[in-house]
Amino acid sequence: MKSILIIGLGRFGRHMAQKFLENGHQVLAVDYREERADAAVGDIQQILIGDATDERFMETLGISNFDLAVIAIGENFQTVLEITVLLKDLGCKYIVARATRDVHKKLLLRNGADYVSYAEREVAERLAIQFGMDNIFDYVELTPEIGIYEIAVPKKWLGKSMVDLSIRTKYHVSVMATKKENQIYPLPHPNHVFESDESIMVMGTFKDVGNLE
Repeated sequence: MKSILIIGLGRFGRHMAQKFLENGHQVLAVDYREERADAAVGDIQQILIGDATDERFMETLGISNFDLAVIAIGENFQTVLEITVLLKDLGCKYIVARATRDVHKKLLLRNGADYVSYAEREVAERLAIQFGMDNIFDYVELTPEIGIYEIAVPKKWLGKSMVDLSIRTKYHVSVMATKKENQIYPLPHPNHVFESDESIMVMGTFKDVGNLE
């Protein structure tokens, strides 16, 4: 279980806080807008109203005791940058921030952020990949080049096993799991025979995955 500080209770921050709580973590949320705090109080038990750019207020939170701080503010880069620097000065162990431009990401990383998310951009890219090709059902980016894709079994693979197909050598992807009737079966046996009523999770580049069909 981790102790997590969420700064900003807009849609992004609120959803992130809820997910952390569902996974059994401790969450303290902070927002300077009382109406946002009131709207989230039914889902998040620990909420404080305060200005996260105010050093005296932030010192009262015991920043160094949190395992992670998420700056879930996207509309004001100057505010995000100020909070990032302040969190770092107060001994925050790991800082996640949001950005909308590449230059903002660079500045945040240089000034204390450990990870910078392009929330809207990442969702847009994921949906573009998912709906841009008929055989891709879902997608998770691992690096800008590599991802894990849930795809339909290529027609030429049906009735054949991974050994028969020499998948890694011939197609330059790795089969991580199969999925059938919403049940996932990780690390399929090399002799697993592919069927038409299942999908597969493969890891590889977008180009190599796209070439499978």
